[in-house]
Amino acid sequence: MIRWFIGWDKDEGIASYVLEHSLQTRTSIPIAFTHLNRDALRGIFKRERSELDSTDFSSSRFLVPYLCNYEGWAIFSDCDMVVVDDPAKLWAWRDDRYAVRVVKRDHVPKEEVKFLGHAQLKYSRKNWSSLMLINNAECKALTLDYVHHAPGLDLHQFKWLEDPLVGDLPAHWNHLVGADTSANPSLIHYTSGGCWFQDYQDCEFNQEWFRELMNMQKIKE
Repeated sequence: MIRWFIGWDKDEGIASYVLEHSLQTRTSIPIAFTHLNRDALRGIFKRERSELDSTDFSSSRFLVPYLCNYEGWAIFSDCDMVVVDDPAKLWAWRDDRYAVRVVKRDHVPKEEVKFLGHAQLKYSRKNWSSLMLINNAECKALTLDYVHHAPGLDLHQFKWLEDPLVGDLPAHWNHLVGADTSANPSLIHYTSGGCWFQDYQDCEFNQEWFRELMNMQKIKE
């Protein structure tokens, strides 16, 4: 069974549920979801949200191995995504040689500001952590204490792992809208701003997201 953790933010709740629907309606094997809601985690997660954090789950994503008892595999993804392929194909990329597998790219955003006026931070390994296939047993460095106190960039740049333990995934499993040129993505990532925000309603792949929303609500076009 796939264990899929979705980042949940109060400003993008609808996006989380549309992503879940896109996964549930395409998977060929059982899939279990956990939404990383900061309020639900407050009993164990004490780290305050930084002014540089564009979402409530910027740091809590690194709790996934802890929440899985450092056992088995899991997937984490941002909420601002929609999947248009069978997630079992992504799950099949599990490989015990690696602690995590991510889409590796040198992404330097052109814009300075993204959705809701958040600063568009620029750093190496940008967006690597937005979609992670996680081998929990090999991520024991992500203790509760470490996730509470480590600098944000140390977390997102995988400084808690040796580089050979960070494996690659095909680029179509984390297609960055407006930045990537591949024509047939399996996972569409509206990283600068999703079409559920008024300012981004006309973004690339907006029809795929709105179609998924209508299917979720059982509204016929």
